Amino acid sequence: MEACFPFLGVRKRRVPPPPVEGDPHHRNIAAAARTFSFEELAEATRNFRDEYLVAGREPSMYRGRLKSVNQVVAMKLQHLVDRNNVSTEQRNSEFLARVLMLNALRHPNLVNLIGFCADGNHRILVHEYLPLGSLEDHLHDPSPDKGRLDWSTRMNIAADVARGLEYLHGKGVVCCYLRSSDVLLGVGDGYHYPKLSQYELAKDGQLLDGIREARDFPCTIAPETAMCGKVCRSSDVYSFGVVLLEMITGRRPFSPQAAEEDRDLVKWVIAHKIAASCQFGHDCCDVLVLDQARTLLEDRVEFRRMADPALQGRYPSLGLKEALTVASMCIHQDPAMRSPIGAVVTDLARLAYDRSS
Repeated sequence: MEACFPFLGVRKRRVPPPPVEGDPHHRNIAAAARTFSFEELAEATRNFRDEYLVAGREPSMYRGRLKSVNQVVAMKLQHLVDRNNVSTEQRNSEFLARVLMLNALRHPNLVNLIGFCADGNHRILVHEYLPLGSLEDHLHDPSPDKGRLDWSTRMNIAADVARGLEYLHGKGVVCCYLRSSDVLLGVGDGYHYPKLSQYELAKDGQLLDGIREARDFPCTIAPETAMCGKVCRSSDVYSFGVVLLEMITGRRPFSPQAAEEDRDLVKWVIAHKIAASCQFGHDCCDVLVLDQARTLLEDRVEFRRMADPALQGRYPSLGLKEALTVASMCIHQDPAMRSPIGAVVTDLARLAYDRSS
């Protein structure tokens, strides 16, 4: 237990009180990220009425148009005291530290922080709002107005998500528990563009306070994270591999209502004997999927079974094989054998069409 959670039993270090409006530290944050009054946020949501709630996995998420920035934003309400009786003082310090971290992260494929509210007892993060919902919505429960994503769109989304991860990893930050619900979609210049949610970011190599998410979503996270609660770049790559398989197959990571052999997406892939026969040339490409020492199946019928039926056969056969190869390199059981995210970006860029053409 102590090997996985060394922070247990360690005496808590006293944290400084939260900065106040006249504190230079608070002014530095305000200069970097815009500050909003609670009154302004409440006005934009008509006092946080239920009809302004954003549907999805994130609780206490609201949307509303802020007059001061003339745009619709997403507002994430934070709680100062949790069930573990963490002090308000510590929660304040953690909140402002998070504002500083999030504000330092700026990338086209990351939901950017617009500002925050630290008014009285209220602590609220204000982010960009993406009206098209999540990748999960489009893959599994598309409404008539959303429609299904075609193959080219999926590969471009995958490449852009990988670019977002590459940026985060370069900053020493990881996504913790990346899932398709964490990939939010916007639209511009006629194509979908993805942005990674910022709500579960952590430092590379961090040991999390608990592994509840690992227990709730065991099929989307790396084995080592499920065991010890450690998140790092290689565990991010594993989770990305599962998301990529979702885009390829149209299957959820776990489908409790399906037959036992079809419930777990990764196990389902293994059952179909999909192995990596590298065509891209980087060092880890000769490693076979999850230690399966088999070459890539040449049976086209078998491969068609791996593709999302919603695609109706509209995908390049070679592109399907290459995408499966990339995914297989991400979900290796051994973290050291997974593709680095930079190699994933390079591989997926070859499958994504040129938007300028």
